[in-house]
Amino acid sequence: MTSSNTPDSPVHPYTREMAMIHQVFRRESRLLGGLVQDVLPGDTARARVLAEHWRQYSVGLHAHHTGEDEVLWPVLLPRLDLDAEQVLAMEAQHRELSDGIAEVQVLMDRWQARALPEDRDETAEALRRHHRQLCAHLDEEERVVMPLVALHVNEEQWRAVGERGLAETPRDRLMIALGAILEDTAPAERAEFLARLPLPARVLWKLIGQRRYRRETDRIRGPRTPA
Repeated sequence: MTSSNTPDSPVHPYTREMAMIHQVFRRESRLLGGLVQDVLPGDTARARVLAEHWRQYSVGLHAHHTGEDEVLWPVLLPRLDLDAEQVLAMEAQHRELSDGIAEVQVLMDRWQARALPEDRDETAEALRRHHRQLCAHLDEEERVVMPLVALHVNEEQWRAVGERGLAETPRDRLMIALGAILEDTAPAERAEFLARLPLPARVLWKLIGQRRYRRETDRIRGPRTPA
């Protein structure tokens, strides 16, 4: 995550980039509840696909929150006074979310073994609870804490947050992660984000990344119906 601010930019680039990443977790947590609910009883193959997708999602969310806790908040907190309470509240919410994620994982493991309808329903409901809890957290973080980041964190420090995220992402998942970030962005925002990437990454995205991400989403969500 690297960017440079411009005088006419209405939204600080740090805040904009964080919102793009947050949108990935909002979207995937929302979709997972419905996808699990739609699995037919006994379809363990489909249950395993979604259980693996949940695992990838939860690992990514954990890495994102750990990066904030270990890299971003320590830079931000010494620069704050009363506003420090808001950052500390984000850390507490991360711990609460971890409890919910652990609950989903237990249910997901049980459901994928036999794909029983009662296990499916309980897992889907836990996913919906997680989605609501996560969205409330992300909304508050973007509304309250990201403006503080924009004021007090410089570009080098922000780059360190992005490098931490890259280091936590397996190399064979980098194009998937990029596709997930770009999926819901407006064309102009997508072009701006891609323009900030190194040239080799842009070439890889064009040559193989887009097709790889399409195959991944088709596998998880089902093939898309042509327009």
